[in-house]
Amino acid sequence: MIRIRNQFLQNLVGSFFNIMPILVVILVFQVLVIRQPLENTVNLLGGTFLIIIGLTFFIQGLEIGLFPIGETMARAFARKGSLSWLMAFSFALGFATTIAEPALIAIADEAARIAGNGGLIDNNKGARTDYALGLRLSVALAVGLALVVGVLRIIRGWPLQHLIMGGYAGILLMTAFAPRAMIGIAYDSGGVTTSTITVPLVTALGVGLASSIKSRNPLIDGFGLIAFASLTPIIFVMAYGLIV
Repeated sequence: MIRIRNQFLQNLVGSFFNIMPILVVILVFQVLVIRQPLENTVNLLGGTFLIIIGLTFFIQGLEIGLFPIGETMARAFARKGSLSWLMAFSFALGFATTIAEPALIAIADEAARIAGNGGLIDNNKGARTDYALGLRLSVALAVGLALVVGVLRIIRGWPLQHLIMGGYAGILLMTAFAPRAMIGIAYDSGGVTTSTITVPLVTALGVGLASSIKSRNPLIDGFGLIAFASLTPIIFVMAYGLIV
């Protein structure tokens, strides 16, 4: 209990210093460039306090729960020696974390709203809901597949750079044929996919699996899943645009 308390205090101090540069930038430009007093100072200070507390709890939760769970399950599947179950777990983990990603939900809803206003789809609630859900499912399937390929890369020892270069070559090819209205959404989807929920669990999966295989180096082989998981959604969303 004492260790958790000390860890929380360290994270609290770290969160404070991480937020400070943002406040400094705002204050400097407000005072020296805009030259106007800050509005709603109480709200600004209160919001900053809530951000620091929320970030501290988030980091604490990662360290206590998500990272250990991801690494433990990866090691357990590696010891079990069942490749099929490991692949199924990797796909399910990628799909489930992505479909629940708050940033992706926000982007999909906004894209559906803009598509409705722009006449790309019927501007009613049902059409917008289906469009947003289709985007989220496309991205979730892409991340699930990316984790399957990424886990195979760790097991087989495939060079990461070959997969990354091949993936971006596919993205450039798809960009030439995809609808213009979907290109920006596709690229943004690749970025927001790897956010608060997905990154900790996917990272823990890669590091835990690489640590369980004697011929693999966790530092070299354990990382890279995030990069691969961020490029595959771009291809899938552009493909979704071609189909829809």
